[in-house]
Amino acid sequence: HLTTSLPLPSERDHLRPRIDLIVFMIDIKSKYSLKNVEASLAHVDASFFLGKVCFLVTGVGRVNYCSVEMNAICKLGEVYCSPVLFCELELEGIRNATAQRLLRMLQICAGHIPGVSALSFGTLMRNSADE
Repeated sequence: HLTTSLPLPSERDHLRPRIDLIVFMIDIKSKYSLKNVEASLAHVDASFFLGKVCFLVTGVGRVNYCSVEMNAICKLGEVYCSPVLFCELELEGIRNATAQRLLRMLQICAGHIPGVSALSFGTLMRNSADE
């Protein structure tokens, strides 16, 4: 399910499936994109930041057209204890690899991978990024 911002409309709450993972997409070429994500973060329950939120940064292959500071994006990941993934959607191989990675994250967050929880997965992501 996709939305352009949060909060979600309440009139359809009874029809909405369980939310297992929230992926905030930030277009590195758009300051509005980052501002929209920052505004939406206030509407996410704090328990989701324990392994069920990630930030997907698109447009990273066009560094010359950057409107968003990379430090600001990395800071979001740190502040919200959530992984930051970087992707160039225009390159098919990278787009497919990113989709596979997000699908695997979703499987973990939904509890479909025995022995791995969303919380432990988030910790593993942060540890591997630090090295």
